[in-house]
Amino acid sequence: MATEAGSRYFSGMTVSERTLVVTGGGSGIGRELVLQLLGRGARVAAVDRNEAGLAETVRLAAAPGDRLVSFAADITDRGAVDALPDAVAARLRPADGLVNNAGIIQPFVRARDLPWEVIERVMRVNFYGALHMTRAFLPGLLTRPVAHLVNVSSMGAFVPVPGQAIYGASKAALKLFTEALRLELAATSVKVTLVLPGAVDTGIAANSGVEMRSADGGDGRAPMLSAAEAARVILDAIEADRFRVLVGRDARAMDRLVRLNPDRAARLVWKRMRGLLAD
Repeated sequence: MATEAGSRYFSGMTVSERTLVVTGGGSGIGRELVLQLLGRGARVAAVDRNEAGLAETVRLAAAPGDRLVSFAADITDRGAVDALPDAVAARLRPADGLVNNAGIIQPFVRARDLPWEVIERVMRVNFYGALHMTRAFLPGLLTRPVAHLVNVSSMGAFVPVPGQAIYGASKAALKLFTEALRLELAATSVKVTLVLPGAVDTGIAANSGVEMRSADGGDGRAPMLSAAEAARVILDAIEADRFRVLVGRDARAMDRLVRLNPDRAARLVWKRMRGLLAD
């Protein structure tokens, strides 16, 4: 039976002995996905534009070259992305799964004040990057007997956050794209999972070049789910073929509140987050 957490069109895909591609594999949830996939017996291709971060992931994994390969690639570069499926197949095996995890946030600035180059970068990474990867790998995934596609969106895709309007718009675009893609692929061997994380300790602010602060002048830190736990939830969802996955108690609570009273949810977020807005 379909549930709030996700409905099932097929049985799940065991990741053991499958080849999965993970973007953003150089840090945060992406690094944990790589490490935990290896722990579950998968072969992994880690993709990230940060070569130093990728090297650290490889060092931590200490996995042989026939189990883990890394690709320093910018997912906003369509030409570079189009070359990845053949490169992964040559180094490992053809991909059985793709996890579009890479993402950035914007500075906490009102949309009217955000520079165009920042707006375009957020959209290129969060939406077009995932679109490039999906279009590049989907033809191959469709040839596999069992395959899985995961798009990591955000709680910000359904909850408006002041100072993150463009980030939210990019993740909302990815959310709706994933929902439609699931229907388009319903009669195929490719299963789809939409991930909606709340606050996760990933270092995304630093990786995005964004300085965090709080309303009381602190550093903006709040209790967060660990990246390791978020990765575990995502991998469990793949193996159970869950479609819609809310990661973290905050994401689950806000999802319920938005459904019951969207105006109250928006006002609550505004009250809590407005202090982060740059002057």
